[in-house]
Amino acid sequence: MKALQFMSPNVLAVNDIDIPKIAPDEVLLASRSVGICHSDIDLLDGRYIIPFSYPIIPGHEWSAEVIEVGSSVTKFGKGDRVVGECVIGVEHFGFSISGAMAEYFVAKEAWLHKLPDNVSWTQGALVEPFSCGYYATVRADNLDASDTAIVFGAGPIGLGVVAASAAKGVRVLIAEPNAERAAIAMSLGAEGVLDPMSPDFVAHALSATNGGATVVFEASGRPEAMALTLEVAGFQARIVQIGIDVGKSAPAKLGLVQSKELQIRGIIGSPGVWPQTIRFLSRTNLDLSKLVTSSFDLSDAVKAFDTVHHDRTQIKVHVTSSAK
Repeated sequence: MKALQFMSPNVLAVNDIDIPKIAPDEVLLASRSVGICHSDIDLLDGRYIIPFSYPIIPGHEWSAEVIEVGSSVTKFGKGDRVVGECVIGVEHFGFSISGAMAEYFVAKEAWLHKLPDNVSWTQGALVEPFSCGYYATVRADNLDASDTAIVFGAGPIGLGVVAASAAKGVRVLIAEPNAERAAIAMSLGAEGVLDPMSPDFVAHALSATNGGATVVFEASGRPEAMALTLEVAGFQARIVQIGIDVGKSAPAKLGLVQSKELQIRGIIGSPGVWPQTIRFLSRTNLDLSKLVTSSFDLSDAVKAFDTVHHDRTQIKVHVTSSAK
């Protein structure tokens, strides 16, 4: 079978390797669509948050078809459409253990969730990043149509927050300087655009929210944006920090935490909400496919990674396979 392998730092290739064998509690899967994440680029560069070794097959945002099940598997059968979680105990699927960017791959039954019929392969491969955005709305506590939210950043996670919030009836404003990304946010339900690079950004945000947002989501990972969340939040607002930055800093008016009685929480990933996320996608019929700005066949996976590296207009690049 063909598989994309990271061979060493910044060296990758589509290689022919053996189809993996399954244990009694495992499932053999045929890959259908796999997303490329910034963490995949870090892995290729030789950096990741837990130990790993080369060669490794990436791919933790995926949808696949069941080809064969182990003798003790009871919840899945041949032909089932599935997605799977990527943080499994101390292991990370697609990082410390090989992932889905291959014609066939193996997963444990316990990691898998069935994909509803009205959720496409492309949508399925977006469940993992969308689950992070959806989880942010869950952690915002009682988020509903009474809220006005500002979302910083229209990357894949921020756009997921926009889509989930809008589907819950929230009035959403996107803080994003890139016009093309802001337009996608509007198509997913945002009702207005704010330019966080404008010197008048805070004034515009406070005016647009009648004195401050009731909820602020920070999904850009920029310390400057993290600081601005305090200034555009209203009294007793909930702030959810999703964007990742380790080590950088920016001046912040921390006294606003006390004077506005702000509630601030940070989140990592999407623990425990995958079934909920999938039901939400199915029931709302959200079309997240517009997040996929380019798609490549598995045979062109090296080109797909090159595109992610060098084309800053891309939001989400997918690698597809039609192996039987």
